[in-house]
Amino acid sequence: MLSDTHPQIEAMHLAMLRQVPPWRKADMLGQMYQTAKQLTQIGLRHRYPDASDSELRYRLAVIYHGPELAKRIWGTLTEAEFADAN
Repeated sequence: MLSDTHPQIEAMHLAMLRQVPPWRKADMLGQMYQTAKQLTQIGLRHRYPDASDSELRYRLAVIYHGPELAKRIWGTLTEAEFADAN
């Protein structure tokens, strides 16, 4: 699983994970998703410090869903429209 983890420790970790109930695993997955989303939002804000909240939401949609689906959800926002909004 992890290349920097000793095989014995990895085996213990997997054994512990197998004992976790499904509802808890789903909860852990949801927490990991929220953390990843927050980190992505922070990265976008860092890369585009002058972007509007709307632009950042659009850029997040592009990252998570791809440009085609983001356009279907948000419409066709262009770079020029982003610049005009700021």
